Amino acid sequence: MPKLYFCPSTLEKMPISPFSTRRLPAEWEPQSAVQLTFPHANTDWADVLDEVLPCFVNIAETISHFQKVLIVCESMASTKRLLKNAVQENLLLVECDSNDTWARDHGGITVFENGKPLVLDFVFNGWGLKFAADKDNLITRHLHNNGVFNAYIQHGGIVLEGGGIESDGRGTLLTTAECMLSPNRNPHLSKSQIEAQLKDLFGLARVLWLHHGYLAGDDTDSHVDTLARFCTPDTIAYIKCPDPEDEHFEELQKMEAELQTFRKTDGSPYRLVALPWPDACYDEQGQRLPATYANFLLINGAVLVPTYRVAQDAEALEVLKTVFPAHQIIGIDCRPLILQHGSLHCVTMQYPAGVV
Repeated sequence: MPKLYFCPSTLEKMPISPFSTRRLPAEWEPQSAVQLTFPHANTDWADVLDEVLPCFVNIAETISHFQKVLIVCESMASTKRLLKNAVQENLLLVECDSNDTWARDHGGITVFENGKPLVLDFVFNGWGLKFAADKDNLITRHLHNNGVFNAYIQHGGIVLEGGGIESDGRGTLLTTAECMLSPNRNPHLSKSQIEAQLKDLFGLARVLWLHHGYLAGDDTDSHVDTLARFCTPDTIAYIKCPDPEDEHFEELQKMEAELQTFRKTDGSPYRLVALPWPDACYDEQGQRLPATYANFLLINGAVLVPTYRVAQDAEALEVLKTVFPAHQIIGIDCRPLILQHGSLHCVTMQYPAGVV
């Protein structure tokens, strides 16, 4: 019998055919659009809205020069007025209620099933019930109901966030045990059951698990997109802390050692590229913020790289240029984003060609 998943909002049956072939594309594959969910006065950004809105505008306008931008917003009219330097024909604005702005985690995740795109709508529960997510959890369904997607939509059946997974596009997934096995996400499933679900949902051959690595100030339980990223099927970029006095030093050394043990399907090691370690950033209360250069975004023809107004920003751009020599490398000031403990990749979700 085919497995059935249920969408709580409609209770519709969602069969996964045992004869279907699924594939989770890599981020560097051609895209139709990138989603942003804009901040407003009823989000956690309320106190710093004037500071963070220009960051969202910069991201959206930059993307619009390469491809379409799908913007979930409170008001289309007021949001469009902010985007005066965008390529207007590449803007797609949709009004929708939202709790927050982290599109990477409440956005739909696209797979290809028998060569056709299918948007999976997973449960988003505020990173393990830490924050309200009732409105965010309905956004993907709202976009579908408003004709945004040129693809079928299917409920994912489990709690899962896009920032928690990295795909090489060829059947290998990279993830972290800290996030994926969090007791407040899918407590009824064991590690082996979760791995089986991931393989089934995404058409995977294997899952690479990281058991080490974290960032102080991170609310996501160590999302992999803050720590290590596939850049090509052969290359993984990762954060490396060179300071023995830094609290991250030991854990990130252990993570590096884990990465060194990983092998490609042909048995050869990955090319590992260490990203610079930014000077520590703090908020006004003296709490450390999760600044990381691993939180870059790949789009058509460019890589958008978060910068933090620290000395290592320029080096990060240079390192990623060696990894993506055919792409434009564009720095985006994301110092305001880390005030709410995320960065550039966290506020975006790409949709492959043909989806939007």
